[in-house]
Amino acid sequence: MVDMPLEKTTGAENVIWDLSIFYKSVDDPAIEQDMQTITKEVDAFAATYKGRVASLTADELLTAIKTLESIYDKTGRIENFASLLYATDTADPKYGALVQKVTEYDSALGQKIVFFDLEWNNADDAVAKKLLDDPKIAHYRHMLEATRRYKPYQLSEIEEQLLSEKSVTGRSAWTRFFTQLTGAIRLDYEGQKLTMTQVLTHLYSPDRETRRKAAESVTAGLKDKSMELTYIFNVLAADKASDDKKRGYPSWVSSRNLSNKAPDEVVNALIQSVTGNYGIVAQHYKLKRQLLGLDELTDYDRYAPLPIKESDAFYTWDEAKEIVLTAFRGFSPRIAEISQRFFDENWIHAPVLPNKRGGAFCALAVPSAHPFVFVNFEGKARDVQTLAHELGHGVHAYLAGEAQGLFGLHTPLTTAEMASTFGEMLVFTDLMNKESDPEVRLAMLGHKIEDTFATVFRQISMNRFEDGLHTARRTEGELTTDRINELWMNSQKAMFGDSVNLSENYGRWWSYVPHFLHTPGYVYAYSFGELLVLALFNIYRERGAAFVPQFVEVLAAGDSDWPEKILSKVGVDLTDLNFWNEGLAAIQDLVNQETELAKQVYPNKVK
Repeated sequence: MVDMPLEKTTGAENVIWDLSIFYKSVDDPAIEQDMQTITKEVDAFAATYKGRVASLTADELLTAIKTLESIYDKTGRIENFASLLYATDTADPKYGALVQKVTEYDSALGQKIVFFDLEWNNADDAVAKKLLDDPKIAHYRHMLEATRRYKPYQLSEIEEQLLSEKSVTGRSAWTRFFTQLTGAIRLDYEGQKLTMTQVLTHLYSPDRETRRKAAESVTAGLKDKSMELTYIFNVLAADKASDDKKRGYPSWVSSRNLSNKAPDEVVNALIQSVTGNYGIVAQHYKLKRQLLGLDELTDYDRYAPLPIKESDAFYTWDEAKEIVLTAFRGFSPRIAEISQRFFDENWIHAPVLPNKRGGAFCALAVPSAHPFVFVNFEGKARDVQTLAHELGHGVHAYLAGEAQGLFGLHTPLTTAEMASTFGEMLVFTDLMNKESDPEVRLAMLGHKIEDTFATVFRQISMNRFEDGLHTARRTEGELTTDRINELWMNSQKAMFGDSVNLSENYGRWWSYVPHFLHTPGYVYAYSFGELLVLALFNIYRERGAAFVPQFVEVLAAGDSDWPEKILSKVGVDLTDLNFWNEGLAAIQDLVNQETELAKQVYPNKVK
C-alpha cells in the first residue's frame, strides 16, 4: 500500500484516457477473436506470397504491401491497448498477462511474415530498382527502399524466426521484469512508503534538506535492488552483443544508427560537438551555485529552484492546458486544433497513481485509431513543458498517420523529437514574451536552460555511459555494480566538470533509466532533436508566418523519405557535420543571457 501524501490537487486527478476505440476491457472477448482472425489473414498472406516476392509485378507488390499494412494496423490496435493498460498499472496481473500474451502472439506472427522482407532484400538490385521506379509503388517507395539497407545484416529465415521466438523469453521478458521491478519499488521517505516518481519530485524542492533526504531515499531504494538491476543490465548487454555479432554490426550502436537513418559520421559529429561544449554546463551551474548562496553544488542541488519569486510556481491542469494551447494557437491554428482533441476526446492519461509507470510518453498507435499521451502531472513548471512536449509528439503522429498511413507513421528517433521539442520552445517563448519582471524572467530562463541541458548534454553523457557499458561488457565479461557505477560517474563528471560535486551515492543512478534497456542507443536522439529544433526555431524567427505551413508539411511527411530530404524543404542540411554548432551556439546564448540578467537582478551575488 502506497502512502499518497495530501498535496495540492491539480485537476489532473481524473484525466484518464478512453481506450474504447480499441477494446472495452482487458477481458473483452473481441481481443481473442481478432487474434484468431489476424492469424488466418497472416497464414493466407504467407500462402500467397512466400517464395514469390522477388518475382512479383508492381500490381502484385502493391496488393501485398496494402495487405501487410492492414494486418499491422490490426495487430497494432491489440499491442497498443495492452501496453497502454499496462503503463497505468504495472502491478495488475491481468494487464501483465495480456502484455505477455500479445508479446508471444506478435512473435509467432512475425515468424510467419519475416520471409517478406528477407525475400525483398534478396531480390536482384535491377529488379528492385525497376519496381521502386514504378509510379504505382510511389506511396510505398521509401519504405521498400529503406528496408533494403538491412540487407547486409539479415540472417536466414530460420535464424530470424529463432531470434524472434527466443526474444519472448529473453530481451522482452527481461525488459518487462525491469519495468515491474522498478515500478514496484517503494522508497522510505519521512515515514512514508512512496513511489520513485513521488520521491524524485522532492529533488525540485526549495529546501536543501528535503532534496538531500530525497536523494538518499532514491539511492537506498536502488541499492536494495542492486543485485537484480545489475544482473538485468548485464544480461541485456550480453544479449545485444550476441545479436550484433551474429548480424555483423561493427559496433554496439550501429543498429541504432541504421534504424535512425543517421550515418555514423553524423552521429559521431554530434557527440564530438556536444562533448566539446560541456563548458556551457559548467558555466550555468557555477552561476546557479552563486545564486543559491552555496559553497558547493551537489548532485541533489541540480534541480533546486532559485530563491526568487515564481521560481517554484504551481499550475493546475486547466492552466497548463490553456498555456500550451495558447502557444500552439499562436503558431498554427491547425496544430492547436489537433491538440485540443487530446483534451476533449480523452486521449490523455495524467494523474500520478500507485504502480503507474513514471515519466511521460506519446503512443503513436495506428492510423485507424489516434495517438495517446501519457504524463504524470504534478503541477510543476516542468510538467507544463512535458505536456507541450508529448502533445507535440501527438500532433506529429496525427499528421503523419493521416497523410502517410502506417508505413510512414513511425519516424526515425532522431526526427521523432522534432515536433515535441518545438512545442516546448513555443510555450517557453510565449511565456517569456508575456513576462516583464526581470526576476521572473531569470527563473524562467534557468528552467529552460536546465531542460535544454537535460535534452542535449545529459543525453549525450548517457550515450557515453552506454558506450562504456557495452564496450566493457564485451571486453571484460560480466560487470559488477561498482564497475557500472564507475562508468556512470565518469560520464557524468565529464559533463559537469568542477561545477557540481557528485557524491558516491549518485553512482547508482544509472540503474533506473529505462531507455538503456528498452531501446539501447536511443538517448542521443534527444540531443539530435533538440539541436535540430534550435536551428528550426531560428529559421522560424527569420521567416515568420511563411515557415508555419512548411513545418506542418515536414511533420505530415512522417517517414515518407530520408530525413535529410524532408528537412531540406525548410532549409536544414543534416549532411553538414558542423550543423550541430548552430544549436550549441543558441544554448550558449541562453546561458550568456542568463548570466547578464543575473548580474542585473543580483549584482551582489554574481561575480
